[in-house]
Amino acid sequence: MKVTFKVNGKSHTVDIDAGEFLLETLRKLGYKSVKHGCDTASCGACSVQLDGNPVLSCRTFTAAVDGHEIKTVEAFSNNEGLSDIQLALLKEGAVQCGFCVPGLVVTADALLRENPNPTEEDVKEYLNGNLCRCTGYESQTRAIVKLAKERRSGGE
Repeated sequence: MKVTFKVNGKSHTVDIDAGEFLLETLRKLGYKSVKHGCDTASCGACSVQLDGNPVLSCRTFTAAVDGHEIKTVEAFSNNEGLSDIQLALLKEGAVQCGFCVPGLVVTADALLRENPNPTEEDVKEYLNGNLCRCTGYESQTRAIVKLAKERRSGGE
């Protein structure tokens, strides 16, 4: 079966197997930041945005994204450097081993678009499906709340 979709603005037409998950397809296309974590939809390491909404690519059939737009963490940095979300996480010590970071970044971006003024509790609830074994979540929560305040005030 052929499907066509965009990843980070680039169009892809690929042949897929009927039961192929988006995680497999994205990794075949070279998007290695989409992590293969738990295989049980429990860790969030495979999170991407589908038309701006976070989804678990390990449980999203590739056939379902035909005609849609996918955004991976690669879309958040460019030749000029890291995105403000990535920088905020670094500043607060929220990046240690880095395995969870791609899924965390795409999920945090969606959160901040939906709720530009999140409380710590809002952040914790929204990131509930993104597991991190290294940080204890406090630094991640702090980074996202601080970034939201910076964005609202127009900078640092």
